Amino acid sequence: MRPTGSTADSATKARSNLSVRLFWEEYHLVSMGWKGDEYYDLGSYRRPASTSNAEALEWFNRGLIWSYAFNHEESAKCFERAIEKDNDFCMAHWGLAYSLGPNYNKPWEFFDAAELEATVQRTHRAVEQARSLAAARDDSPIEKALVKALQSRYPREHADQDCSIWNQGYADAMGEVYKQFGDDLDVAALYADALMNLTPWQLWNLNTGEPASGAHTLQVKAILDRAMSLEGGSRHPGLLHLYIHLMEMSSTPEAALDAANTLRDLVPHAGHLNHMPTHIDVLVGDYQAAIDSNQKAILADEVFFAREDPLKFYTLYRAHDYHFRIYAAMFAAQSAIALDTVAQLEAALPEELLRVESPPMADWLEGFLAMRVHALIRFGKWQEVIDLELPGDPNLYSVTTAMIYYAKGVAFAATTKVKEAEKQRELFAEAYKAVPASRMLFNNKCVDILQVAEAMLDGELEYRRGNHESAFAHLREASKLSYALPYDEPWGWMQPPSHALGALLTEQGRYSEALRIYEEDLGYGGSLPRALQHPKNVWALHGYHECLTKLGDLEKASAIKDQLDNAVRNADVPIKSSCFCRLQTS
Repeated sequence: MRPTGSTADSATKARSNLSVRLFWEEYHLVSMGWKGDEYYDLGSYRRPASTSNAEALEWFNRGLIWSYAFNHEESAKCFERAIEKDNDFCMAHWGLAYSLGPNYNKPWEFFDAAELEATVQRTHRAVEQARSLAAARDDSPIEKALVKALQSRYPREHADQDCSIWNQGYADAMGEVYKQFGDDLDVAALYADALMNLTPWQLWNLNTGEPASGAHTLQVKAILDRAMSLEGGSRHPGLLHLYIHLMEMSSTPEAALDAANTLRDLVPHAGHLNHMPTHIDVLVGDYQAAIDSNQKAILADEVFFAREDPLKFYTLYRAHDYHFRIYAAMFAAQSAIALDTVAQLEAALPEELLRVESPPMADWLEGFLAMRVHALIRFGKWQEVIDLELPGDPNLYSVTTAMIYYAKGVAFAATTKVKEAEKQRELFAEAYKAVPASRMLFNNKCVDILQVAEAMLDGELEYRRGNHESAFAHLREASKLSYALPYDEPWGWMQPPSHALGALLTEQGRYSEALRIYEEDLGYGGSLPRALQHPKNVWALHGYHECLTKLGDLEKASAIKDQLDNAVRNADVPIKSSCFCRLQTS
């Protein structure tokens, strides 16, 4: 929800930001030579296939690339166009079946009942048609093998059992294809994808840095490493995409930096592929690169949605680009970019979209509308938080409602209005109860994210009541709850609770305790898993430098001063503390 009472200055800034954004959008399109009546620019990757119809082959390749870019709806449309051009094109039917099924971000269990039954029927029919054509034609052995393997993914015509049990059969079948045709880049990508989908987002144990129990992590890595060493493999969009997902949860995400840099701009109009490098950027502390690449992704998706209906699942990926840009801008202390992107995100999620029931779009998308709250708190805009309007429909906007009450509680606490903060805490508790367990923010349940909010608000309240030990206990619990959330980028809780804890410890002169908090956040202490560290972020760098100085460790303070200065250089707000909830700064 937008804050009330915009000033003339903020309106002028908003117009300026919009003008700049429109300029860059136009520049982006002109630089790629794109015209509105042309198809999207999907880069140069192409695969030969058994059809004599050149148009059918082009549509097939477009469908394949879109599948690698996780725009599965557009992928299916392209395979359908290929079938229209050549109904006997076996691989077009294979592609349609493949693209409609489960994927790394949408496993079988995320399909609602109606969508699941419709999908199972449609995929089964498509793969059976591909099988029939493969049997009747002298197509290539690789194509016949791929079709046969895909039958294992859709063995039944109806969803009358747990469909996820089919994943293992498909992965085993793709293993046989890989044994025969391991030098084929697409076969390698499809096999790696099949193995990753057995344990999506659970490839590594974050605490130990070892492969997760039951996952095929090292096998996938061997497949992808080998494939990317083959001719053309280092520029294959599917291999690069999967490699980033493979390595982002590992203890060495920087190992995927070359893949990430290659993927940038490789498929210009595939927004999600423009975005994917930023999963590595934030893990190595390059927040500016994450801001820039997500902007390219946003522009690419705006090109796409200029011609496409936004009432589709891919809107989730579009929201993810905005979400990620906000996240990176928050760590880089770039408030103008963060808040401008919040406005763009809100505009991309109209109420009519949230009211789509199948798939349940509110469950997938409504949680994104809490991003304004996170950004305003990050930058200490307390009056704007207090002025936030509540949604008209608290049932549809249940997460947003709860988060606004949380934010108002923090804002009142930070401005020492304890009674008002206590009232917002009561309203938050009631709103929290109304949030459905089905509401998600990518990999996280919103009810779990709101547990962090609850602990944060209790910590801020206790601190302003003067109960410092209790406050610090709540904030440590908030950190614990945040760290325990399932892996996600952006993380489920947008501002590390440790930033508030460190700031308030510092305000009380407890510099040694705060120093350890900042060391952990920056990754210096080695006690936090790699995925939970935030290297080079300006907030923790400031806190770390301040604590070192207060403790008289001037040698260490001097050693990181250049890094702090570089981080501060891009900030558009004064950095006086790791959290604006700290009122006394030196």
